[in-house]
Amino acid sequence: MVTVPALCEKPHDAVRCKRLTDRHGRRITDLRISITDRCSYKCVYCRTGNDGAVYAELPIAEYLRIARVFVALGIEKIRLTGGEPLLRRELPELLRELSALRTLDGEPLDLALTTNGHLLEEMAPRLRDAGLSRITVSMDAVDAEKFARITRVPGSYQRVLSGIRAAKRAGLDPVKVNCVLLRGFNEDQIVPFARFSREEDVIVRFIEFMPLEEDRLWTPESVVSLREITSALNGFRPLVSLAPNTASETAVRYTFDDGVGEIGIIAPVTQAFCGHCSRVRLTSDGKIRTCLFSQSDHDLYGVLERGGSDDDLAVFIRRTVEQKEARHHIGEPDFLKPSRSMVHIGG
Repeated sequence: MVTVPALCEKPHDAVRCKRLTDRHGRRITDLRISITDRCSYKCVYCRTGNDGAVYAELPIAEYLRIARVFVALGIEKIRLTGGEPLLRRELPELLRELSALRTLDGEPLDLALTTNGHLLEEMAPRLRDAGLSRITVSMDAVDAEKFARITRVPGSYQRVLSGIRAAKRAGLDPVKVNCVLLRGFNEDQIVPFARFSREEDVIVRFIEFMPLEEDRLWTPESVVSLREITSALNGFRPLVSLAPNTASETAVRYTFDDGVGEIGIIAPVTQAFCGHCSRVRLTSDGKIRTCLFSQSDHDLYGVLERGGSDDDLAVFIRRTVEQKEARHHIGEPDFLKPSRSMVHIGG
């Protein structure tokens, strides 16, 4: 077990040492850390498909230092993302260090990871041994040809499928499979994914397409809504609602009438869940994003680079979190797309 930094030992620091809360009264307990913006795929709803991009990532030790400060302020769950986090060779080392941390309540940190699954088959046992609790695999079709069209990488489907099965064998259960639905590309995959959940014993989560892509393809008409998804699923087999696992859970959960399979639907466009958001993000270059749709970054790494102490980092984090937006404004006349695309924010 590793204790977090002693940031709250002085009695007069009571205000600074309160658990992270924004100005809207929401407790912030979830941190997503992007450890690279490199990716082996060029998915149509994410990247332009052009080469020549410039990538940014910090040394693993600096992500770890920042994570420890966040945990000392009340973070209870960390999800590692990218880009594609499995491209970082030091990932198992980072997982080992993070898995040794304890929350302010003395509980193990909830440690998760999101991957495109391309390298997962060979890495799954190492990730589990390093302390990873749970894994989510991004997979946008269960048809090999359609999947290759979306990822723009031939032969990618079988690798991801093998990775999912390897993760299950390694004990990274339950495996979640995320599918971003984009009209004109994969809305016909809803029922096949329902079968996939039942046959492979994984949780499938459908995600409404958000305006976060580099190519700026998003329109309201491109969104396959929660209502459309549930209608298609009910046409396959009657849905039964499941209770949320936590108050801040983003997915609306369902099973089928026979209790086999689980489906989640994340609907930030048509049924926003901002009112109970508990999340902030750290980009691969060390910036805090208080919302996916923020118009600005907050340069936490700049504090570290200038020689800031853990106390300095903690003060910066708290002041930034207090500024967290009440909600996004997708679909409203004054909506502006965020200053970064998803791959540069962290999925």
